[in-house]
Amino acid sequence: MRSLQSPFLYFRHLPLHSAILSFCFLFQWRISSPAIILSLKNHHRSHTYSSAPLFQSNGSSCQLFTGTWVRDDSYPMYQYSDCPFIEPEFNCQLYGRPDSGYLRYRWKPQNCDLPRFNGREFLEKLKGKSVMFVGDSLGKDQWESLICLLVSSVPSASTQMARGLPLSTFKFLDYGLTVSFYKAPYLVDIDAVQGKRVLKLEDLTNNAAMWKSADVLSFNTGHWWTHQGSEQGWDLIESGGTYYQDMDRLVAMERALRAWANWADSKVDRTRTQLFFLAISPTHYNPSDWSAGPTAVATKNCYGETAPISGMMYPGAYPEQMGVLDEVLRGMKSPPYLLDITLLSALRKDCHPSVYSGELSPGQRASPDRSADCSHWCVPGLPDTWNQLLYTAMFY
Repeated sequence: MRSLQSPFLYFRHLPLHSAILSFCFLFQWRISSPAIILSLKNHHRSHTYSSAPLFQSNGSSCQLFTGTWVRDDSYPMYQYSDCPFIEPEFNCQLYGRPDSGYLRYRWKPQNCDLPRFNGREFLEKLKGKSVMFVGDSLGKDQWESLICLLVSSVPSASTQMARGLPLSTFKFLDYGLTVSFYKAPYLVDIDAVQGKRVLKLEDLTNNAAMWKSADVLSFNTGHWWTHQGSEQGWDLIESGGTYYQDMDRLVAMERALRAWANWADSKVDRTRTQLFFLAISPTHYNPSDWSAGPTAVATKNCYGETAPISGMMYPGAYPEQMGVLDEVLRGMKSPPYLLDITLLSALRKDCHPSVYSGELSPGQRASPDRSADCSHWCVPGLPDTWNQLLYTAMFY
């Protein structure tokens, strides 16, 4: 999966002034003071996001997505045994992960502390509402985490789960709250045309019809754009009335994101709907991205990693997909709140299922070099922090 690539590829997709500014940012990210690690969006003051990632603490502003991971034994906020709704692919503790120290860290922004997630408050404030996650399996990762955070807060509440494709729903009957996941890994539609799956880069009519009534919408995309061969979810690409066997995946992703952005700007009533976008979730398949020397040689991927990277700097490159997403969001009339989790997640090489996924056979578990899942995240685990940030953005 191409999720941590050379930063110089990213500059091809930016205007000259943005490329120069972005290069300066990445140069400092990798070489200089970690204190200035910020999302690229914060360098474009001419276009302000509708909800800037700032949290007011003691009269001063705090960048939520710049910080470090600190040990805190009051975490995790729940155990896997408290939540029977975790799917096997994310349920690392159930499927034999021998360590649990990775669960005892919390995200500490540089100049403040995040509010602790309060499930009862979340449920009370969203009574009678609907929350929907739309995207790929990373969105599902976050959806299941939120369900667990809420269920563990009100263990005696009446609930109802209905899994399906593309829509799965979880209802808190006592609160009238529905928390859903809609599978749309490319966001745009995939139509059947003469027996072929056609990815329609400028059309999301069918998918969007299922989203429009939600009160809170959180989107993500990214990983599926890199899939090739039998793993890709389409046979042909349609763009501008022309069919393609394939095209540059970053170009395709950008066209789809612009179609989504046009839909969001024209169809989402922002007076009633809160809109979020989850930044690109990194993978950890190449240990040379975070270590050097004998450690990098001995380690093939995230298997065996048990602790986060210390400090505020990740030595690997900034994901080029994030550059595409950032450029599209900055061009919107009413951009979503960007949950800019890329860097804080990149520091958590220890939080992937690795071989402790219920989707792996015993033979696969015995071959971590080939089978370790270093793309998704354990639940409980890192997605709980994503939801803690979502909670902060919604209520503070």
